[in-house]
Amino acid sequence: MPIEPPSRRDADAASAPPEEPEDLARRLVRALACSAVDPALSGVLLFDLDPQLVDPVARVFAELLGGPSGRRATPVMLGADSRDEGMWTRPVLRQERDGITFAIEPGPLLGAEDPGAAPPLLVVPDLARLSVAGMRAAVQLLGADVAVVEQTGLRRTSRPLARWLAVCRSADAGRLSTHLLDRFAIRIPAAGLRLPADGLGTGALPHAWPAAAGAPGAPAVRAVVTDDAVRRVRELLDPDTGNRRTLSLLRLARALATLDGEPDATPEHCDAAARLIGLPAPQPTERTPTDSGPAHPPVAPSPPDPDPHRDARDRTGRGGTRRFESTTEQLLETEPAEGIGGVPGLDESTSPYAEDEAVPLRDFAPLRNPWQRTAGPASTRGVVVGTQRARDLRDLAYVRTAREAAVHQRIRHHEGFTVSPVDLHSNVRAASPERMLVLVLDHTCRGDWDWQDTLTPFLQWAYAGRAAAQVIEVGSATAKDELRAESFAARSVLDPRIVDALYRPAGRATPLAHGLEQARQALLRAFRQHGNGLVEVWLAVITDGRGNVPLRASHTGQLQGPVGAEGVEDAFKAATRFSTMDRTRLNVAVVDAARRPYEHLPFRLADKLGGTVVEGRLAEERGTREDGGRGEG
Repeated sequence: MPIEPPSRRDADAASAPPEEPEDLARRLVRALACSAVDPALSGVLLFDLDPQLVDPVARVFAELLGGPSGRRATPVMLGADSRDEGMWTRPVLRQERDGITFAIEPGPLLGAEDPGAAPPLLVVPDLARLSVAGMRAAVQLLGADVAVVEQTGLRRTSRPLARWLAVCRSADAGRLSTHLLDRFAIRIPAAGLRLPADGLGTGALPHAWPAAAGAPGAPAVRAVVTDDAVRRVRELLDPDTGNRRTLSLLRLARALATLDGEPDATPEHCDAAARLIGLPAPQPTERTPTDSGPAHPPVAPSPPDPDPHRDARDRTGRGGTRRFESTTEQLLETEPAEGIGGVPGLDESTSPYAEDEAVPLRDFAPLRNPWQRTAGPASTRGVVVGTQRARDLRDLAYVRTAREAAVHQRIRHHEGFTVSPVDLHSNVRAASPERMLVLVLDHTCRGDWDWQDTLTPFLQWAYAGRAAAQVIEVGSATAKDELRAESFAARSVLDPRIVDALYRPAGRATPLAHGLEQARQALLRAFRQHGNGLVEVWLAVITDGRGNVPLRASHTGQLQGPVGAEGVEDAFKAATRFSTMDRTRLNVAVVDAARRPYEHLPFRLADKLGGTVVEGRLAEERGTREDGGRGEG
């Protein structure tokens, strides 16, 4: 590799004007170039990228992977419907002399066996919605030296060359497995990315880019990581940081040195690598053997963390970078403070390790498929979460197809409305849940009773089984209409709205009949939508049975005349309609709030629902309240 002499480089740097700070678009192109020249940096993760920019960024990445030869692979999209059969292998038909033969070839995860072909590019528009099979493939391939694949009709051992470009929201980082996130060596917060006027061009790449990229399949010549670079990376990262982040930053510094035509990766390249991914890289302090103290004055300690449950190392970044926490007292009012060595225009609160700051709401065994007992194509099951270009005529998205066709009607010059094959789009579906939890929460029966202990077995069952959740709230003081029940659906019990629903203040009205009616409608929709795929459902009703809003008043929104026992009778009538549902899959439990008087109402409601009664309060609490009630009477 030709390396420019130091004297000439120094002369050019002295005569050239000072370089302007790189913006987010230039940093992104440079990071993609690093991934293209170094297979060890095969994973690129962009946080909070605008969905409209996924396709332009993927095209630039594919162009960089092609190198100077211009050969590039078509990006392959992975999503919620990606399965092992379509990623590792693919069936092909070949025309032979004696007829047509059927063969199995490597899929997009492995790429073609041609040594001159460009590495395949796998694009994940939403990493949080990637299927379990896709997540397992990413954990297996990203950063691996060798991959062994044994599928039906294919057995192959090779080094993974595919590059991954994934997009994820910072709020969803806490839901993903840390094993998956640690595989992405390059992470960039891309919330404020804006395309320049000329697009994400490759003109800003270093002069040594053609030599560093070389030809696909040719032996790579990379820079050597020095001991000073290793020590510098240890200074930039927290001592408790895992080895993967340390290796990733060192490999990124090595790639930057290779792009610059340098034979060795120095501490300056480590600082540049840190700034490239958004880490603050303060200038190293100059020391002499006679120095007895630090070159800069000591920094005042940060105030104690108000949250006692956070780990002590959270105050230094929880996984990566040493930073100073801002205080409420403003020391200088002349101008806003700037971080030392940070990236211009980058918010100090952003971090390439978003999972360190996110609330951990990860699924149980996120890299393991839930037990399936369904039939039919897997891509036609589950809730629709998006659309994609159709590969066949199965499960078409008719609205998106008609909209795409309508855009091109004027240039097609046909008399009627014409649909072309390029207009066809199919639905993208999330994994279909096999379990479901329906909660009917009567806030007026809680009072000073904490029902969290009673609901814990139901929530634990739903969490372990990855069950979908439907919450119906009755008698909340914050309800938009106190005569009607409110409900919402959640993909799992990890939804933060469920925790908020458990502690809402109690109101005056109790539309219990309307809440049971909404629970029945939710169950009917679930059984109709998922069919036999829904194998087990739990309906938990937490109430004292004292409904004081008739069903007619909930439908009309008007309460006329005295109510009496009409609301309770309507609740019993709504409960009897559950008897027509499939009881082999539906389990019903009524949690007794044990409130006097009318303590028999929960038992009658359980008889109408065909379920069991669960003791809501502890035995000692029930006895204390009953004794207190007798004493007052």
